[in-house]
Amino acid sequence: MLPASSPPARLDIGVVGLRSGQGVVRVCVTSHPDHFPDCHSDPDARRVTVPAGQPIPEFTALPSGDYAVALFHDENGNRRLDRLAGIPTEGVGFSNNPRLMFGPPRFTQARFAVTNKPVDERVRLKYFL
Repeated sequence: MLPASSPPARLDIGVVGLRSGQGVVRVCVTSHPDHFPDCHSDPDARRVTVPAGQPIPEFTALPSGDYAVALFHDENGNRRLDRLAGIPTEGVGFSNNPRLMFGPPRFTQARFAVTNKPVDERVRLKYFL
């Protein structure tokens, strides 16, 4: 007899601290540490873009495992995180709201477990400039 697998779960992400309603919020959910926080080359990543200030649609049917969320407020809608001297000029945020110092957090700092129960992540945006 095969072991029963746990049912897929749901992830709800809320964004706190938008400084304006301009642009969009770009969200990425990944389970691969080597693709965090920039998950452009992650074929398994879940991505969504929503107008700033609008709710992020829930992510459903996530297999159990460890995940991390990275998001940014693309205020000018140019599809990239703008920087000045390496410092983001647009808001950035990560699951678990780790302290941001010099560069993005490690996957282990943003990691959270997804099981068969809904997960609610509130991500606080950080604006450096």
